[in-house]
Amino acid sequence: MIREFHRTDLRDRNSFGIAQRAERLVEFETAEELRALFAAGVPDRWAVLSGGNNILFTRDYEGLLVTPVRREIRPVGDDGEEVRIRVDAGVEWDDLVEWAVERDLWGIENLSLIPGKAGAAPVQNIGAYGCEAKDAIRRVEMFCVETGTMLTLDAAHCGFGYRESIFKHELRGRVIITAIEIALHRTPSPRLGYGDVEREVEARGGVTLRNIREAICAIRRAKLPDPTVTGNAGSFFKNPVVDRDTAERLRVEYPDLPVYPVAGHPDRAKLAAGWLIDRAGMKGYREGRVGVHERQALVLVNLGGATGSEVIGFARKVQERVREQFGIAIDTEVNIW
Repeated sequence: MIREFHRTDLRDRNSFGIAQRAERLVEFETAEELRALFAAGVPDRWAVLSGGNNILFTRDYEGLLVTPVRREIRPVGDDGEEVRIRVDAGVEWDDLVEWAVERDLWGIENLSLIPGKAGAAPVQNIGAYGCEAKDAIRRVEMFCVETGTMLTLDAAHCGFGYRESIFKHELRGRVIITAIEIALHRTPSPRLGYGDVEREVEARGGVTLRNIREAICAIRRAKLPDPTVTGNAGSFFKNPVVDRDTAERLRVEYPDLPVYPVAGHPDRAKLAAGWLIDRAGMKGYREGRVGVHERQALVLVNLGGATGSEVIGFARKVQERVREQFGIAIDTEVNIW
């Protein structure tokens, strides 16, 4: 059932806790409701506001925001090894991970405790600890606003890359994701080679699906602020991808610089933006009502009452400091509205 709000406060609908308003916001459950909503025509300005976990509002939203609220998780195929799962866009991503772990299904455990909704996962191609959503996603179901029809896009055509997808570019402002289909597996496939995961798993008694999830949750809780306590949008910056020569030159000057391979691109390398920000002297730095988190330099925090413009101004200072010291540009991961 559609629920509609006008001039509604968005403070509790974005994890940064920014106090802006939306001219109109509609919560929906089904494609039929979306069809009815857009039957009279497409507004000049509209967007999807899912969990609000990767968004920074800098002004009131003068247009229509649509929010998916249906939360069904349903198996749709099982060949004995691979299990296909259809997940409504409104499902909390971490609830999906817990659902899979409870059923001994492997594939998304490294993505534990990432905030946000399942429908947003393919847009950003969320990732953590050596894994990305694209590893599990097989199809994306969507409503085409222009035609009023439902479409299904196979993962191969989603343009997935590092924090990238077709939904951020060609299909931006044209479709609304209503569900995703993922593939999980019964055969154990632990991926422990990133960060402190292996050590934390061993400390819990060894490799099990539950131990991996609990280890990653513990690592994230130790490093990242709780958005219900301190406003933030998780990683504010992307890890920069540079050519291999640049990475090696920096490694000579900074031997402890973390450098990671880029799948399918042997001439490219990914640098750790958090390390760059830390070594530029910005970790824990505060200015007014905004700061860099003291335990994770990728995260900018709202210290209380900050505006979106204040956050943007502070982010630019962080970017400039990194550029001055390393000659590297770090881009924002957060969507800025």
